[in-house]
Amino acid sequence: MSKAIHNLIPVPISKSRLIGNFPKRPNDSHKGLFGTVAVIGGASGMIGAPLLAARAALKLGAGCVHVGMLAENAPTLDLQQPELMLHSALIALRLPNMDVYAIGCGLGTSIASQKLLFESLKRNTALVLDADALNLLSCHADLQEDLRNRKAATILTPHPGEAARLLECNIDEIQADRVTAVNNLSNKFACNIVLKGAGSLCITSDRQLFINTTGNPGMSSAGMGDILAGIIAAFIAQGMCARDAMLLAVHLHGAAADALAQQQATIGMSATEVTEWARWLLNKWL
Repeated sequence: MSKAIHNLIPVPISKSRLIGNFPKRPNDSHKGLFGTVAVIGGASGMIGAPLLAARAALKLGAGCVHVGMLAENAPTLDLQQPELMLHSALIALRLPNMDVYAIGCGLGTSIASQKLLFESLKRNTALVLDADALNLLSCHADLQEDLRNRKAATILTPHPGEAARLLECNIDEIQADRVTAVNNLSNKFACNIVLKGAGSLCITSDRQLFINTTGNPGMSSAGMGDILAGIIAAFIAQGMCARDAMLLAVHLHGAAADALAQQQATIGMSATEVTEWARWLLNKWL
């Protein structure tokens, strides 16, 4: 990593400002007013990841949610959430009139996965890139260049390990100076970025830096990153700008986990539970 930068001081995320910008719902609402999300991932053995993200997108307000999976044995129906529309990954990526794609949850790093990411980066549609989409970016310079050339909004959501791979350093360097790390990611990729972890740092495409003050150790469990990607996508689909969608989703994600922790549920906290609490909290805040 480059030398530490000391003039970037993160500002705490302001829930009140973000909630004030959340789109209002008219009395004559219908699903078409609240956007369409496509979640793409789900290689063999990892189909749960995109389902978690898609369920979160649906429960946090997206009008329609599609799921595209790579696995040959992928289900065609989510019995727990039959409102979701399931397809093969390529079909989902090529559906018309998508407002936002969330790509990477359980995607794997195969040639097929690489081709899906390549095609998505060429589209003039908002992207939320998580998990294996970030791992693919870290080892393919051509994909990085495609990302930098995008005009549509893009959000990256790396944890420290993924950030280290993207910056070609080690995790200890990331954690020793997280402000410099997220700034370096911004310099390299020129988009909105969440560096996840205790005190998640968010840097916007116009280089404003924020720190999240919600969340707790109970979030150290499988699927938490998947649901964050789904929540961000849901907020973009409903009309929030990418910057505000990222900031509100990160803050709400942690606040929902804090609400669960207050119920003595820190140990064994699940991503599914956090999704339910996030929906409840968002409606309470609004």
